[in-house]
Amino acid sequence: MTTFLNSPEAIIIGVTSGLALLIALIVILAPRPAKVRLERRRPVVEAGPGMLAEATTSATGLLDKILRRQGSVEARVAALENAGVKMRLQDFALLVIVASLVAGLVGYLVAGLLLGLGLALVVPLLAKFGLRFLGARRQRAFADQLDDSLQLLASSLRAGHSLLQALASVASEADEPTSEEFARIINQNRVGRELSHALDDTARRMASEDFVWVTQAIAINREVGGNLAEVLDGVGHTIRERNQIRRQVKALAAEGKLSAYVLMALPVGIAGFLSMSNPAYMAKFVESLAGYALIVAAGVLFLVGGLWMRKVVSFKF
Repeated sequence: MTTFLNSPEAIIIGVTSGLALLIALIVILAPRPAKVRLERRRPVVEAGPGMLAEATTSATGLLDKILRRQGSVEARVAALENAGVKMRLQDFALLVIVASLVAGLVGYLVAGLLLGLGLALVVPLLAKFGLRFLGARRQRAFADQLDDSLQLLASSLRAGHSLLQALASVASEADEPTSEEFARIINQNRVGRELSHALDDTARRMASEDFVWVTQAIAINREVGGNLAEVLDGVGHTIRERNQIRRQVKALAAEGKLSAYVLMALPVGIAGFLSMSNPAYMAKFVESLAGYALIVAAGVLFLVGGLWMRKVVSFKF
C-alpha cells in the first residue's frame, strides 16, 4: 500500500483528482451569465392602446365635434389659456363631465336623487368660476411682475441687445406668467406675425392697462426712433407708483371686505345654528304661506345687501 502511494501512478491520480475538484468548484461557484427570457429575445412589439385609452380618445373626439358645432371654441380655449390650464378643450370638457357624474352618483348614494342632481349641476359651475378665478389671479400676477419685467427689458436694451433679444431675455428669466406670455410673443413673431399685434393681444388677454402703455411706447419708438430704454424706464416708474397706490387702497379696503364677509355669513350661521339647536323654532317658516314669503323676502334683501357691500368695497384703477 505504501509502495502504491509513492508510485508515479498514485501521484498522477491525485493531481488529476485535485484539478478535477478545482474545476468543479470553479464551475459551481463562478457567477453565471444572466439568462434572457424568451419573450425578451423576440423583436420589440409595441403594445397597442388599451380599452380605456381608446374609449377616452373616442369620447374626446366626439366632444371636439360637438363643441365645434356649437361655436365659441376660441373663447373657451382662450379661457383655458388665460387660466394657465395646459389642457385641450375637449379633455377639460371630458374631465368636467366625468366629475359631474361622479359627484351626482355620490350625492345620490348619500342623500337621494335631489342631492345627486344638485351636485351634478354644481360641478360645471364650479369649473367655470374656477377658470375665472385662476385667470384673474394670473392677470394680477402679470401686473405685479410688470415693473420688474420692464427693468429687465430696459437693462437688456442698454447692454446692446435688440428688442427681440431683450424680449427673449425676459421670457427666459422672468417668473410665470410673464415668461409664458413673452415667450408667446416671441414665437408669434418668429412665425411671421407683427410684433405690435402680438403685444396688443397680450395686453388684451392679460387685461393690463399698464402693458397697453408699454405696447404704445414700443410702437411709437419703432416709428419715430429714440432711446427705448429711457422710455421704458419712465413707463416703469409710472407703473411702480400705480402699483404702490393700488396696494395701499387694497390694504385700506381689506377691513371693509372683512366686514362684508362677516355680515354675509352671520344670517346664514344663525339660521343654521337655530335649525340644529331648535328645529321647531325654524319649522314655523315652512308651515305657512307667510313663512315662505318671509324666506323669499329675506333672500332678496340678502342678495341686495351682498351686491351693495361688494360695490362699496370694490375699487377700479
